[in-house]
Amino acid sequence: MELERGPAGGGSPRSRGVPRLLRQWEEWRDPRRIPWVSTVLLAVVVTVGSGFAAEGQQATREPLDVLARVLLLAGPALLLLRNRYPVPVVFGVCGIALVYLSAGYPYGPVFLTVTVACFAAVVAGRRRAAWWAVGLLWAGHLLVAHWLFRWLPPAGDRAAPWGQEIVVTAWVAAVLAASELARVRREIRAREREEREAAERRRADEERLRIARELHDVLAHSIAVINVQAGVGLTLLDDDPEQARAALTTIRSASKEALGEVRQVLDRLRSPGEAPRAPAPGLDRLPELVEQAAAAGLSVGIGRTGEVPALPPGTDLAAFRIVQEALTNVVRHSGSRTARVEITHLPGRLVLRVDDEGPATGTDAGGSGNGLAGMRERAAALGGSVEAGTRPDGGFRVRAELPLRGEEET
Repeated sequence: MELERGPAGGGSPRSRGVPRLLRQWEEWRDPRRIPWVSTVLLAVVVTVGSGFAAEGQQATREPLDVLARVLLLAGPALLLLRNRYPVPVVFGVCGIALVYLSAGYPYGPVFLTVTVACFAAVVAGRRRAAWWAVGLLWAGHLLVAHWLFRWLPPAGDRAAPWGQEIVVTAWVAAVLAASELARVRREIRAREREEREAAERRRADEERLRIARELHDVLAHSIAVINVQAGVGLTLLDDDPEQARAALTTIRSASKEALGEVRQVLDRLRSPGEAPRAPAPGLDRLPELVEQAAAAGLSVGIGRTGEVPALPPGTDLAAFRIVQEALTNVVRHSGSRTARVEITHLPGRLVLRVDDEGPATGTDAGGSGNGLAGMRERAAALGGSVEAGTRPDGGFRVRAELPLRGEEET
């Protein structure tokens, strides 16, 4: 989540308040946290509401006495542990409610504690426990209201009308349905949150891979040129100082260009939302690659076939990097001092081919050994492909095919 930054870099008061509220909400939802505030409010509602209910049921139910008050407070007291122990709490609250009803006390807000306990158990994934607890409470209510009422207070009580049971059944069904709906919505939110986090991790991994690939391509080519020119300079330092000076000049130019491109990549890393200060390299910079290759002792010819379209930035950059890496591999690993780059523009696709006469030198020229893998990854990111291998005549060929798209791959 991107937050607006204030002038001092610490964020505006509003932006600083957003993560604080999120942290408070997460703490509030923490199962280890005891829900004091909501439980106390519920206890007040149940106690006061039951008092009003008792006033309206004086002729049919027992008045609220000390035991009734204890039972009315025992349910909310158990609910303090509903996040940690949802199963014992839902059975305990339903048992307290059944004792309360069996004692002949007034109907009323006592059922709110059952609703909250059932809701907490279902949302916590203890569906069967919630269903069993509420079902047993309902069965106990039927037993008390239609059979045991003869031996239970209040005195002279009669069996409850069966029409009342329709209301009770509807209430039980509504509580369970609402709890199940809340559980499903919570699971959906949790799954969506996991998917968002996985997508963010995937984007971060892709961005790290892209930056690593970009840095590899920038540094590999420049360091290969620097390595060759450093060897030339050391060899000619005493016999041909002017040629050694030219080699050092090439080293300075190549290192300066490499530092500039590295700085550009790192600037995009530090400020991902800002537009780059310099345009990304493309095939229009092939003459620079030819000059750098020439400085390393490699003669490069370029051929073009087909009408040259305006390439999407992502395809243009990938094409440039693939040619750059292929020429770098020629400088490092091939005994040939000539290479040929063929660029073919076909309907809907761009074909690149880099050939050298070989043979491979077989010496370790440094580098990470990931050049071909990086080229394939670049092409695959655009829906293209790269093929590389030895030609029958002993040379080496890199062939890349990139689809042309109207938009840069995001």
